[in-house]
This record gives sequence, structure tokens and C-alpha cells, in this order.
Amino acid sequence: MNVVRHVVVEADGDGQRVDNYLLKILKKVPKSRIYRMLRTGEVRVDGKRVQPVFRLVVGQTLRIPPVTGMVEGEVVRAPQVLLDALRRRVLFQSEQLLVLDKPAGLAVHGGSGIALGVIEALKSSYPGFLELAHRLDRGTSGVLLLARTPATLKHLQASFREREVRKRYRAVVEGRIEVSALRIDEPLKRYTTTGGERRVKIDSEEGQSALSQVTTLVAGVQASTVQVEIDTGRTHQIRVHLANLGHPVVGDDKYGDATSDLAAKAGRMLLHAEHIEFNLEGVAFSFDAPLPAVFETVQSEAG
Repeated sequence: MNVVRHVVVEADGDGQRVDNYLLKILKKVPKSRIYRMLRTGEVRVDGKRVQPVFRLVVGQTLRIPPVTGMVEGEVVRAPQVLLDALRRRVLFQSEQLLVLDKPAGLAVHGGSGIALGVIEALKSSYPGFLELAHRLDRGTSGVLLLARTPATLKHLQASFREREVRKRYRAVVEGRIEVSALRIDEPLKRYTTTGGERRVKIDSEEGQSALSQVTTLVAGVQASTVQVEIDTGRTHQIRVHLANLGHPVVGDDKYGDATSDLAAKAGRMLLHAEHIEFNLEGVAFSFDAPLPAVFETVQSEAG
């Protein structure tokens, strides 16, 4: 369904928590997507934002945003070409885990005008439980973890929360970086612009802690290639930290110049999740996603 729905709460929903009500009527929508709709205000009750624990009353009107192909048990049908492409990018799979090399330009889940994301597409190919263990920005490519059992999801989420997962990214940034290594410890705060766009900024008073370790691999004339390890996983962390240095990620349409010559050559944002390490039930896992050729091409042409 590709339109906003307005559902009037009937007797069977009276007194029910809004999150549980949504889980009941949007049976194929991932839990993470439902809670995101509530958190961002896409779901409203009588025109007002509500918390997941809000209890509904008969006669109230529930606004539900577009969730194409996923309403009331309907399964999303991803194009076969997309399914084939995603299958080729599977780095690892077991009964517990699915590891994907996510392509740039594909959101991890649908919503906010995006009809189809990674999770909706893969659910049609992998029956049973399948949920995102973490997120990557739409423009970021690379290693993405998906849990295939509730226990695995709970364990991975706890590992991310306790900062027990090691993540390393590769980025090509605008300009020449003069230092070989840099530790960025700048707190970040999410906010909404007057136009309704969600962004992140450095805020030493109200921001959440965010630590990025940057290592320069190539210091070119017009662009530099860096590796970034993050001890925290804040929204847009790497993008904001690098932009604040004066070296935004090439092709970043929020914190950089997506119309620059380098961005035009890249055709995408040059940020890639290249490596991840974690433990699952006492077993150590490590995965690498191959660097897309465009990273080296752009760096070579930038000098």
C-alpha cells in the first residue's frame, strides 16, 4: 500500500499499546521499522506523536505511513534482478546469521518514501525469522549483519550496545589531509531542520559521545583516502566528524557537496563498511567486504 492510511481504533484495540497494535495489523513489517515509525512521528494518534507504550482508546484515529506491500500480511515482492544481485553479495550465511555486502543506494529498510529496502527484499528469499542487527546509511556500502533467530538478534544488539563489535570503514574525502592519524572525540546530537529533514550536528552540551579513529591511507591533491574505526555507532557519525574537519565524504549530499566534480565522478557517496569483528556464543567472527573499484578510481583521478 503506497498511501497514508487512517485507521479508526475499534473495540479490539481499546486499551492496547500502540506498538502492539501496529505489530498486529502490520504483520510483515519488521519490528525495527515499526518502532522507527513511532520514534520519528510517522505514526500519529489523533494527529499527535505518541510513545510505543501509549494505550489506544476506541474511536481514536491512527495515522500509518506508506508501507508498500507489507500491510496486513501482504509480502513484499522484490524485483527478481534485485534478489539475484543481493544473493550474489551474501558473504556468509548460517542458521543464526546472514552477512551481506550491502550495495550503495539501497536502504536497509523501507519507509519515509522508500518502498523497498534490504530487509523487505531478503525476507522474500529467506523464510522464517530475519531482522537487521544494525544499520548502514542508504549511501554506504559494505558489511551488514542480519540475525536469523531472536536469540542471535538479542546477542548482537547487546554486543553493539556494549561496544564489543569492532567496525572499520573506508572513505574518500574532499581535499588533502595533512595528518597521518587523528582521534576525533566530538559528541553528536540529532535534530530536524525547518524543512523536516533529519540531520546530526556536533553539540558539546547535549550530544551523545562519539569517538572516531581516522588513519590517512592516501593524501592526494584533491582528495584523500582514510580508514575510520568507530567505538560508537551514532547516526551519521563518520560523515559529520569528517565534514567538521573540513574534509566531507565525497558525494555526501547532507554534509558535503554532492555537486562537486569528484562527486560527479563517483556517482555515489564514497563511504564503505569494509570490516567487522564480533563474538557470537563464544565463537569469533570476522568479515570483510571488498572495496568497490570506484574508490580507487576517484582517488587516482584526484591525484
